[in-house]
Amino acid sequence: MTDEATERVPLLTIIAQWGRIGSIGFGGPPTHIALLRQLCVDRRGWLPAIEFEDGVAATNLLPGPASTQLAIFCAWRLRGWVGAIIGGICFIAPGLAIILALSALFLASHPPLWALGAAAGAGAAVPVVAVKASMGLLPASWRRTGTSASSRVRWIIYLVIGVAAGALAGASLVFVLVACGLIEILATRNWRSAMDGRATGIAFLPVIAHTTAVGDLGAVAWVALKVGALSYGGGFVIIPLMQHDAVTTFGWMTGAQFLNAVALGQITPGPVVQTVAVVGYAATGLGGGLLAALIAFAPSFIFVICGGRYFDRLRTNTSIQSFLTGAGASVIGAIAGSAIPLGLALAQPWQAGIIVLALVWLLVLHRGVVTALLGAGILGIIAVLLGLPIAH
Repeated sequence: MTDEATERVPLLTIIAQWGRIGSIGFGGPPTHIALLRQLCVDRRGWLPAIEFEDGVAATNLLPGPASTQLAIFCAWRLRGWVGAIIGGICFIAPGLAIILALSALFLASHPPLWALGAAAGAGAAVPVVAVKASMGLLPASWRRTGTSASSRVRWIIYLVIGVAAGALAGASLVFVLVACGLIEILATRNWRSAMDGRATGIAFLPVIAHTTAVGDLGAVAWVALKVGALSYGGGFVIIPLMQHDAVTTFGWMTGAQFLNAVALGQITPGPVVQTVAVVGYAATGLGGGLLAALIAFAPSFIFVICGGRYFDRLRTNTSIQSFLTGAGASVIGAIAGSAIPLGLALAQPWQAGIIVLALVWLLVLHRGVVTALLGAGILGIIAVLLGLPIAH
């Protein structure tokens, strides 16, 4: 990428194009990556295809929302740190505005009946969405293990540990995931390469100590920091931890309301991490929602702006690869395991029927998540209009 090419991309173009992708990016990371590739590689030729693919690979090695980091990375390659900040904000802002507006509707003191029904219906499909998300990650993680029998046995063990952690660990989930990664480093004896290069520091930066948050805003900030810095393997892995904090630890939301929040994070453009904005809104209103989003996305900007030049080392550092083999398998298990507490949060018998329909739609027919949630929401509206009970 030459300086001349960089100068050809005005900041106004980045504002317009990254804002457009942030507005139409329904469907999660696959949609975001496809739109960014179409813009930066296919249509405009701003980035070589190989550099874009390297960016995809590197951002998938980092904790946090990978597609958001890719959007920041592409803007950073075009206009440096200023472009990264502007492009990242424009990518995030549309989905954030929509999810905060929906939060005001669904978390109101007396929301309309149809909104309650839609939330209850969409929330009932969320446990199945978690299972589908984990299944989508399985093939690549399995290939990462190679052909060694011992490596594959360890992978299965990490997966099972992850399922148990996702279902039971609550606030301790991330430490379980990190432990699996460190055990895999020990098993493959890659400690020497772990000391090579500053890229390793980037990968293990999210292993931070627990602190006690003071007050609601402090608690919101702490939860958001964990969400932004510790979501290995995609945003869905942080759902069990976020659920434990929002429902059990701080009591900002009921279990049903948290399911609604996850559903909103799935049907709006942008990453699943934006669910934390709903949690922040439930805690302290609009200010809490904005604070949660700011803190949750801040690590992604820091990782790219400060560490983008070292992304090639992330891909070649064997200790990081070992860590991600172990942690990645447990992450997938944790995402699947999160379906258990999410399912237990359902309060009404009629929601079980929606779970069955979502299973057929997503796992048998292999249809899209957004259509599943929208369809479940419509069924929920029909259910409450027919007089079926609902929890709020």
